[in-house]
Amino acid sequence: MSSKLDEKDIAILHLLQKNCRMTAREIARIIGSPITTVFAKIKRMEKQKLIKEYRAILDSTKLDLGATAFVLASFSYRNGETSLSQRIIAEKIAKFPEVQEVHIISGDWDILIKVKEKNVNSIGKFVIDKLRTVKGIEKTLTCMVFATQKETTEIVLPVNKRFLRKVQ
Repeated sequence: MSSKLDEKDIAILHLLQKNCRMTAREIARIIGSPITTVFAKIKRMEKQKLIKEYRAILDSTKLDLGATAFVLASFSYRNGETSLSQRIIAEKIAKFPEVQEVHIISGDWDILIKVKEKNVNSIGKFVIDKLRTVKGIEKTLTCMVFATQKETTEIVLPVNKRFLRKVQ
């Protein structure tokens, strides 16, 4: 954690992760700071790219995208005489709209991909017709998700509870 963050910065980040629609006034009341201080801290953390963006988290099942899979992919580092970049292949995969996450990983596989689609058939079409056509992809292993117990974007922060008078 950056040493430039004080306890109030951390408390603000904690609250914004829980509800990014909170106003600076609400946050100020909870952590006991002036609204101008809270607003300035948020703007500073946005400028530093500590707060990357604000977004709504949608329920994929209600949008008819209820199938989730994790796909492991390995690739060939050479294609004939040319060498391939794992980062460039990961960037290409990340551009597919079905893909939620792409991670370059260690171990027997090179890339881990999280995919959301309508159903198993749609995930199969993605793997066969899109993913496996990416130049350099050698093999894939698809793991279908049967049930999800936890899915979050939150990062655990060492929050000092004395700043949080009213926990949400």
